[in-house]
Amino acid sequence: MTEKPKRKFLKKPRLGGGREWLREFLKNNLRYPKEALEKGIEGDVYVKFKVNEQGKVLEPKVVNGPGHGCDEEALRLVSMLQYDPVKNRGVKVTTNNRMKIPFRLKRQKKPATSVRITYTPATKPAAAGKPATAGKGPDGKGKTGSTDSAEPKKPGYGYTIQLGGRT
Repeated sequence: MTEKPKRKFLKKPRLGGGREWLREFLKNNLRYPKEALEKGIEGDVYVKFKVNEQGKVLEPKVVNGPGHGCDEEALRLVSMLQYDPVKNRGVKVTTNNRMKIPFRLKRQKKPATSVRITYTPATKPAAAGKPATAGKGPDGKGKTGSTDSAEPKKPGYGYTIQLGGRT
């Protein structure tokens, strides 16, 4: 005995372009409220509304939102939506819908900060058996130095460290 798949008696109104269209619509039409922008407010606004058989949005109402103008902007956006009309065997049906509208501030990329560190190894100590000379130098003046002072200095090593940026 196999079960028949259940048919939905009523068809629900749908947006013509689906989720991708809705994302693009919100991206192009959302105007971040000035007050929320100044205070750095982010959050999601949940709106419930009805859609009649002709696809018109009726009675939008904010269920939950961060305020500061975001709620009013969400109501404006939902009111702009137009759903596809639905034919339900001559029955006029109004459906209840909910929608989440995200309000996110655009993040500014911080420039990478770099710090230059130069490392120079210490010079070699005097070799065993050859103590450093003290007192007068070969010219009879008061210079002191080590016996291997004629050895040239070795080059240092340089490192660059990136802070706060991606490379």
